[in-house]
Amino acid sequence: MSSALRLLSTRLSTPSVAQVTARWSSTKADRKKLRQVSAAEAADEIPNDSTLLVGGFGLCGIPETMIDAVRASGQTGLTAVSNNAGVDGFGLGTLLETKQISKMVSSYVGENAEFERQFLTGELSVELTPQGTLAERIRAGGAGVPAFYTPTAYGTVIHKGGSPVRYEPGGGEIADPSPPRESRQFNGVDYVMEEAITGDFALVKAWKADRAGNLVFKKTTRNFNVPMAKAATITIAEVEEIVDIGEIDPERVDVSGIYVNRLVLAEKNEKRIENRTVSTGEGYTAAEPGTPAARRERIVRRAAEEFRDGMHCNLGIGMPMLASNFIPEGFDVKLQSENGIMGLGPFPVEADVDPDLINAGKQTVTVLPGGSYFSSDESFSMIRGGHVDLTILGAMQVSANGDLANWMIPGKMVKGMWGAMDLVSSPGTKVIVTMDHAAKSGAHKILDACDLPLTGSRCVDMIITEKAVFEVKPEGGLLLTELADDCTLDEVTEATGCAFEVADPLKSF
Repeated sequence: MSSALRLLSTRLSTPSVAQVTARWSSTKADRKKLRQVSAAEAADEIPNDSTLLVGGFGLCGIPETMIDAVRASGQTGLTAVSNNAGVDGFGLGTLLETKQISKMVSSYVGENAEFERQFLTGELSVELTPQGTLAERIRAGGAGVPAFYTPTAYGTVIHKGGSPVRYEPGGGEIADPSPPRESRQFNGVDYVMEEAITGDFALVKAWKADRAGNLVFKKTTRNFNVPMAKAATITIAEVEEIVDIGEIDPERVDVSGIYVNRLVLAEKNEKRIENRTVSTGEGYTAAEPGTPAARRERIVRRAAEEFRDGMHCNLGIGMPMLASNFIPEGFDVKLQSENGIMGLGPFPVEADVDPDLINAGKQTVTVLPGGSYFSSDESFSMIRGGHVDLTILGAMQVSANGDLANWMIPGKMVKGMWGAMDLVSSPGTKVIVTMDHAAKSGAHKILDACDLPLTGSRCVDMIITEKAVFEVKPEGGLLLTELADDCTLDEVTEATGCAFEVADPLKSF
């Protein structure tokens, strides 16, 4: 055969770019085509070493059936992107127990002892990410935005690098530190660059779907499910009910079917409640004098004096949340919970407990008339955009310049930064710390400089303890403005690990 004929033969047998594109498009379209399948069939599509975006917040809105199916399918080397990893023996915690997950990308370790143990002993890689940044990275991934700038975490180890991603086997030394983030200033404000997150598969849980793949969620189950449904190559939607096309009002659709590739009818809807918290319906009962509860009550009563009529406020888990019991009568103060509530109400009576309605502390709650529900990315848009007027949160340490540390003791304890880094970096938000004046050991918690990893730098406006109220001056340094009526100035001086100025007049509370 002549060289010319050989060349012609080669050309004739080689597919054109158009043919290759057509075949690829056909394969891609077939793979992404919406199908209703069993949980086992959906799980079997997932290869080893995949990145999974797993919806839910705590145990609320988690894809229980699909998690069980992945466990049974036995994939290994998985990277799981999820706000947290469930609890020991339930949710993603079961995949940690079987060592199917090699890396977690999360904002909160929380109450999962196995998660914390594997991380601190070097068995698991963990990329800890502020909760709002995590939500926005996922949202950006689904929107085709490769990176963005955020004020969250500027000046912390997230920005500067060095946060442990993996410890050496057995723990102690850091084997794999996080890299530093690029930073840039816009209009005089410092920002950190964060890259988007996408996944090979998203496992999300919805209340209802129609056969076009449109999804509807209940109450606080929107959380991370909504952005995750949009950020994966293949989205597997586990739903409690599948209805015919036309049975869901288009105005009621939370996630369009364009994002959904597999529908799985849930086989398991246990909806375990992490923190079942109920009310007697009889209102707040004052603490017994001289008890730890009375000490906390004194702190939060003083914090409640910072509420103003018409405010939108975020109250942290634990002591800060108690301040809601002392909102002045006649004030309209709307409480926001970063897992997706505006208009947070009191704890429910037993008959009204709803596993689809929890707050950021995973406690069962209610919502007041005029309230609303939204996804985690929307929630942190409110926070990061400066729409929240006041946040009250706890601390391990606060510095004289208003630096805050409240999320980690390196090598010993890590709970994650949850939404605190986002809340304290929000422009225009007043940040109040409520805490015991000193640690149980007697160590100072108010210091010249924090020696624990920072949650935020120069972010605290006011410190309220059982002994005193300090304001952080704009130029740095503390001003003692109020003294507890059963405490002396000498006692406060001894219990405080830095110098401070004293207001004249010095008030009491």
